[in-house]
Order: sequence, then C-alpha cells, then structure tokens
Amino acid sequence: MAAIAKETQSIKEAVGHINQVDANKFGRLLSRILQKLHLKGERSFSEDEEQKLQTALAMEKQALHLVLETTSFLLEQAVYHNIKPASFKQQLENIHIAPDKAEAFCQAWATAGPDVVEKIRQRIFAPKKLDHIGWQLNLQMAQSSQAKLKAPHAVLDLGVKEEDESEHLQHVFVEFSHQELLEFYNKLEMIQAQLDSLT
Repeated sequence: MAAIAKETQSIKEAVGHINQVDANKFGRLLSRILQKLHLKGERSFSEDEEQKLQTALAMEKQALHLVLETTSFLLEQAVYHNIKPASFKQQLENIHIAPDKAEAFCQAWATAGPDVVEKIRQRIFAPKKLDHIGWQLNLQMAQSSQAKLKAPHAVLDLGVKEEDESEHLQHVFVEFSHQELLEFYNKLEMIQAQLDSLT
C-alpha cells in the first residue's frame, strides 16, 4: 500500500508538536476530530475551544493549528484508504510519530473509524437534494398571430433542500415543451439504466 502521507517539512514540524502532547489529552483530541470529520465545512473546535486547547497543550496558536490540520489530514487519509488500524499505526510510525501517539491514533481509528467511513459514504456529494416533485400542465390555445394554437407546456416544481437543512424548501420551476419533456424523459431513462447496471 502507498504511503498515506509524505514526510514534508510541514508534516515533520507537526509530528514534532504531536509527539510532545500528553497521551491522554491527545486521545481526547483525536476523538473530537473523528466526531466532526464527516461534517463538511465545520471545524472540529470553535475559536474559544482552540484558545482553551492552546493553554491545555501549552502551544502557540500556529503550532496548534498545524497539529489540528495535520491530525485531521491523517485521519482523512485513513478514511480515504479505509486503512486497517495496524497498518495505520505502521504508516504513522514511518513518518516518525511516537509509538504512544501512533497507538492513540490506532485505538481512536479502531473505535470510531468504521462509523466515520459509513457517515462519509452516506453523505451526498451535491449540496442540495430533491425533496419532492410537483407538476402542472399549461395549454396555450391562441395568441395574437394565430387564432388556433395548441401549445402544451409542462411545468415541473422541484422542491430542493440543503443537505443538512430540514426546514427551508426551495422551489425550482422548470418549463418543458412536449419535445423537451420527451428528451428529458429519455435522459432520465438512460440514467436509470446506468444506475441499474451498477447494482
């Protein structure tokens, strides 16, 4: 298996800081990062919590940020590769993380890793998801230049919600002529056939 992290200058510096953290405090730090790892765009610690961490770990702000970012990165790599705990420990020791810290990573990963992987697997990639579909049919019978006209149009009402928002429903209205609706339907059929072939 390829290395989950290359020993860059930034990684070396972060490893130096990680190796100095008290083992018990580091275990709690890992646990908290793993709890929030699946949440897109959400930080593991608030500003206030980071200030308290600086004091608790006796670290400067920049060093703490490096530790948090590197720890998150290593755990994200573990998720991406769905790595086994023992292999994860070996990879961490390869980049010179102290054995007790590598063991803490390994234990945290063994405990919470499968749950985090499943949560990320179930997370949707698009920021919005379809919640409901409504429709109506409009029939234009005439216009100033034509007395006899039959122009049917379907209007789809697509109700979409943000992935993590349960209250706010946004309506997207799409109008189709008969031909456009037929083309849309044929594309949906193609998508359905491809999805069926994957299962």
